[in-house]
Amino acid sequence: MIDLNVDNLRNKVRNYNVVFENTVKYREVWKESLREQIVSDLTAICEAGGLKVEIDTADKFHNLETIICTLGNVKSGIYEVVEPDIEKHLIRFNGSLVYQQLFNGKVLVLINYPIIESYMEPRPPKTIAIYRPEEIKTPFILRHIETLVSEITAWEDYDDDETVLPTKIGFNHKFTPDDLHDNNEQDLAAGE
Repeated sequence: MIDLNVDNLRNKVRNYNVVFENTVKYREVWKESLREQIVSDLTAICEAGGLKVEIDTADKFHNLETIICTLGNVKSGIYEVVEPDIEKHLIRFNGSLVYQQLFNGKVLVLINYPIIESYMEPRPPKTIAIYRPEEIKTPFILRHIETLVSEITAWEDYDDDETVLPTKIGFNHKFTPDDLHDNNEQDLAAGE
C-alpha cells in the first residue's frame, strides 16, 4: 500500500460521525420533549394573545413529524352563483405556522400564506429558520407567531402600494425610441 497522509480524511470522518450522532440526538429530543414544548408554547402564547388557532400534528413518517398551527379555513366571501338559489363558495385557507422535523433532526420553521381555492396560485412558503432542537425556546416561538401575524396582515392588506415587478414579455431586449424609429426607416427602405 502506498504511504499516504490520511489525517485530512480522519478529520472528515470524525466530523461525519459527530453530525450523524447529532441527528440521532436531535430526533430523541424531539420525541422526549421538544414536540410537546412547541405545542404547549404555541397554545399558551396564542391564547394569551387572543389569536384563534388550531394545532395539529402530522406523524405519518416517524422522524419527519410536523406541528401545524393553522388559522383555519373559512368561506372566502367569494362565490359563484350556480343557480338563482345556489351559491358555490370558494374556501379560504387562512395560513399557518409550521414546525417540520427534517431528515437530520433539525427543525424547519415556516409560514404558509393564505390562499383562496380556485382563485390564485399559492405563494411559496416563507422560511423563518432551521434550528437545532436546543435553540428553540419560548421567546423564539413568540417571535414566530408575531411574524406569522405580520405576514398574514401584510398579505391581507395587499394593494397597489406594494412593489410588484411587472410581468416581462419577450426576450428582454431593451429598445430606445430611436432604435424603433431606425428599424422602421430600414423596413420602409427595404420595401416592407
